[in-house]
Amino acid sequence: MSRVVLLAAVAVAAIAAPFYFYSVTLMTVMCFVVFACSFNLLLGYTGLLCFGHAMFFGGAAYVTGLILKTTPLSTELAILGGGAAAGLLGLVIGYLTMRRQGIQFAMITLAFSQFIYFIFLQAEFTGGEDGMQAIPRNDLFGFVDITSNFTFYYVVLAITALCVFIYYRVVHSPYGEVLKAVRDNQPRVESLGFDPEKIKLVAFVISASMAGVAGGMKATVYQFATLTDASWPVSGEVILMTLLGGLGTLTGPVFGAGIIIMLNDYLAGFGEWALVSQGVILLIVIVFFRRGFVGELSALRRFLANRSRKAETPADPSSEVVEARS
Repeated sequence: MSRVVLLAAVAVAAIAAPFYFYSVTLMTVMCFVVFACSFNLLLGYTGLLCFGHAMFFGGAAYVTGLILKTTPLSTELAILGGGAAAGLLGLVIGYLTMRRQGIQFAMITLAFSQFIYFIFLQAEFTGGEDGMQAIPRNDLFGFVDITSNFTFYYVVLAITALCVFIYYRVVHSPYGEVLKAVRDNQPRVESLGFDPEKIKLVAFVISASMAGVAGGMKATVYQFATLTDASWPVSGEVILMTLLGGLGTLTGPVFGAGIIIMLNDYLAGFGEWALVSQGVILLIVIVFFRRGFVGELSALRRFLANRSRKAETPADPSSEVVEARS
């Protein structure tokens, strides 16, 4: 019952938020919530550190923009097309890299990311360093006008809620349990008859698709796509969001993305101080709060619950007699 009440309160707050806060900032937070959830699925539940996750985010932004600029397809289909393109790219890269683990996997994904980045830099349809400008917002379902940011906020909210629900179902499914088993003890899972490489490949494709949906949403929110979306700093930023929120937690990416995006928005006028603050936060989290924001709160809650149970447990009478005699 408490969980239902909490979800209802979150839903009411999300619906009322654009009446009190800038809708573009809220939509940016939601885009990065989906992006951070996709990365947490890969690192927190599968144990794969991808240093080039921005290639799916930025690539889908360009694909979504290209679809909207060259075809009459509706906006939700264009975002879905961007997610599908990112998933296909994830399938190819995952097939080529899934035999590697640890730092080798991380560096190979970084190399692929830089390769994709330079393809976007040279490609004509991306606009190069100028980016893809004037991306339209075609009518939702072909007849609903979503040109205003206020209206489009609820579209982004619905897509974000759907992606977070899919992320939740994947983690809490039998497949999600196998994912965690592969993360914790891959040889044991292999000895039980599973193919860890195929399991991780499916997770990589799902993660890439979710990152692509996030990139497609961001392209339609700002109505342009740039090389920054596919660059290494964005990959580093999503790693920071995941670590700050808490690896292997369901709500960690939500808090991590919200904190980082709001901090960047607040420090936008201070130039490089935004990057300095991110570095300081990362150091503090790694040194003092290794389980992240949600992880530390969960650990504190378990500690208090155990302490209260011990306080409520009646003492053993025999121990009291022994203490009296002593």
